[in-house]
Amino acid sequence: MQEKISACRICQSPGVVPVLSLGVTPLADGLLKEDQISAPEPRFPLSVAFCPECSLVQLQETVSPDQLFCQDYPYYSSFSPALLKHSRENALNLIRLRNLNSGSFVIELASNDGYLLKNFVEHGIPVLGIDPAEGPARAAEAIGVPTQCTFFSSQLAQDLRSEGKAADVIVANNVLAHVADTHGFVDGIHTLLKDTGVAVIEAPYLKDLVQHCEFDTIYHEHLCYFSVTALDRLFRMHGLFLNDVERLSIHGGSLRLYVEKIENVSPRVTTLLREEREEGLTHVRYYQDFASRVERIRTELRMLLNDLKQKGARIAAYGAAAKGSTLINYCDLGTDLIDFVVDRNTHKHGRYMPGQHIPILATEALLDKKPDYVLLLAWNFADEILEQQKAYRQLGGRFITPVPQPRVM
Repeated sequence: MQEKISACRICQSPGVVPVLSLGVTPLADGLLKEDQISAPEPRFPLSVAFCPECSLVQLQETVSPDQLFCQDYPYYSSFSPALLKHSRENALNLIRLRNLNSGSFVIELASNDGYLLKNFVEHGIPVLGIDPAEGPARAAEAIGVPTQCTFFSSQLAQDLRSEGKAADVIVANNVLAHVADTHGFVDGIHTLLKDTGVAVIEAPYLKDLVQHCEFDTIYHEHLCYFSVTALDRLFRMHGLFLNDVERLSIHGGSLRLYVEKIENVSPRVTTLLREEREEGLTHVRYYQDFASRVERIRTELRMLLNDLKQKGARIAAYGAAAKGSTLINYCDLGTDLIDFVVDRNTHKHGRYMPGQHIPILATEALLDKKPDYVLLLAWNFADEILEQQKAYRQLGGRFITPVPQPRVM
């Protein structure tokens, strides 16, 4: 089920301007089992628009969240050592800065398999995870992270508050962009947060996405692509204030936002707001050449892979991630070009990439099958993957990165 928006997801302006279409694609996390390959796959338009009123970049269609996140959702955060390290550092920093202890309460929205909250549990700090995906939620419970397997909403926040639950810290990493009811989600944060509390939110940064042409981070789960300008407006609409922000390199460029009920805006926020105005992120012309740059990547990547194939090379890919699905389907990279995909996540082994039906194997297949080249679909973890695959590289294996420009590494 899908629904086309009639107005901006934040400000309700009807004047959103289309800036990019990636065609009609399958769901990025819709990995297939062998008995599903012959059945028709649901496909939906993947088109992006800009709102001149509030500067939000957003998808023009909304796919039902039950279809996106509740049907055998395959993403487990704990399979990435780099993400685990990043999350642990964040948690320990919050414990220190906020003086958290056994009398504190930390809630994480979209807590997945407990990858982050377990760091608070280790320090005796009470926590609650909220996540709608049954598999990851069970995995979190198994390691001692209390988890409610449901979607977070304004109503759930009210229910928890009526039970006497209020958070010193709310963590919400890479989830705000996934939410169809953006206002209900932010209103729920306001409801659950203590007056002295802080919401710490990570989200991909629109500026990095556009500058580095990270079009493959666009998929149906990601409904919004945030600038600081759009975020500041969104939070203020709900009595919350974006008081501080950090720029992070993770996931190709992200923001870590510190949101509170009392206004105390740091120079880092005002600087980014000014830079976005000066650089044009608040005007549609900033995005007008984006589509042509995306098309150029598709053309160059297909030319590169076709040339290698014609020379007899065997090509695999690394990372059965959502961004990989967007890339292979938009660029039409099928089994004629890519023999197989590898991934560390055991929940994905034996399945097939949506749309192109490329088989997904364990990472050991790189040493067993020795492809000549590996297309790095999970380029956001390039350093980790290159180190992990040192043995394959020593045998002569080469990696190809697709963005911001296709090249053999």
